[in-house]
Amino acid sequence: MFFALDMDTTHEVSIQGMTCGGCSGRVTNVLLNTPGVKSASISHEQNNGIIVTDSTLSTSQLLEIIEATGFSASV
Repeated sequence: MFFALDMDTTHEVSIQGMTCGGCSGRVTNVLLNTPGVKSASISHEQNNGIIVTDSTLSTSQLLEIIEATGFSASV
């Protein structure tokens, strides 16, 4: 018998336009409320984010979600 393992994926993204903790907090909250996101560590100081997801989300989907919060995002 075989069991499918749901493997987590770590996405490292560059996020431009954040100027304060409120900005990174907004992106973090949006991501954490997205189905499939397991954790999100967003830094306005380093202009980046590390997001852990299950296999249902792609990097391009995460970039779209981040951009919908008003910031530029890339890999």
